[in-house]
Amino acid sequence: MSDEQFEREKLYQASMEMFKKMLDQDLITEEEYAVIDTKMKEKYRPIIGTLLSP
Repeated sequence: MSDEQFEREKLYQASMEMFKKMLDQDLITEEEYAVIDTKMKEKYRPIIGTLLSP
C-alpha cells in the first residue's frame, strides 16, 4: 500500500467512524448512513474499507 493509499484509507475510516457514532445516536438514519458511505467510498477510494463495509 502506497503512502497515498494509506492516507485515503485513514481518512475514510476516520470519517466513517464519526458517521457510525451519529448513526448509533440516531442522529442519522440507516439510509442516510448508506448514502454517506457510498459518497465517502467515491471520494477516498479505500482498499481495506471496501472489504470491511457491509
